[in-house]
Amino acid sequence: MSRTISLRAIRVLFAIGAIAGLPRYASAQTMVESSSEARFQLDLHVPDAVLMSFLPPGWTPNIAAQGAAKDANLRAVFIDRVTINGPDGKPAGKGSNRLVYLVAPVKDPTGTNVQLVIGGLTEDPADAPGPFGNYLLATTHTMQRSTSSGTGPIIDSQDWFFSAATGERLEMHIKYERGVANKGNPADTKFYSAKNPGFYQISRQEQVLDILRNATTNPPDRVKEFSFKAGGGSYSKLFNGTEKFLSWDNILWINRSISVP
Repeated sequence: MSRTISLRAIRVLFAIGAIAGLPRYASAQTMVESSSEARFQLDLHVPDAVLMSFLPPGWTPNIAAQGAAKDANLRAVFIDRVTINGPDGKPAGKGSNRLVYLVAPVKDPTGTNVQLVIGGLTEDPADAPGPFGNYLLATTHTMQRSTSSGTGPIIDSQDWFFSAATGERLEMHIKYERGVANKGNPADTKFYSAKNPGFYQISRQEQVLDILRNATTNPPDRVKEFSFKAGGGSYSKLFNGTEKFLSWDNILWINRSISVP
């Protein structure tokens, strides 16, 4: 009898240990999709008072006082979602998409540091208004990315253009010398909706980041050409010509799995 009890106890302890060893989000979250993407991120400082008008009551900007993100209160992220797959591994929707979204680093009403999606433009009609409820359909959209390699350094160029029927537009041209990029460890980031602040996604992401130019850390400047135009409609106050560019970040690849509570 004692031997039987011991074996059962071992099995129970093993089961508890196996469960305890799983990542906490595995049981607490529901996976929505996974994606492999290429991105270009611009860190900006836009008028503080205008940005506050996009934040829900009780939410405040979380502006870094040092480091590569110093003074940034908004990010414009141009995204080529190369592949999008559901939890079963099959393509989700069209299986690919291009978009640009505006994300603010903020503190929620409890003081927790999170990311707040305040808007975006997407080329996929099925992605508007999207998971955060504030994507606009880009009735005009183009993206071109190219790489040139020869005897000298590798030169990349990117051109993005998105505009909505209501006038909002975000466009960027950049040409730069590709560098040797850093790969970060996988990390979980919560992205909340400015329209419905009770909703958020958890993005578990791993990426390779190449900072091409930065106003604070001053790495070797590898940007050869750059232009950015934004405004119109609901974005006109955000981008009124006083915005400051702080960091030019080439994200060569990012792999993400997206979950919800």
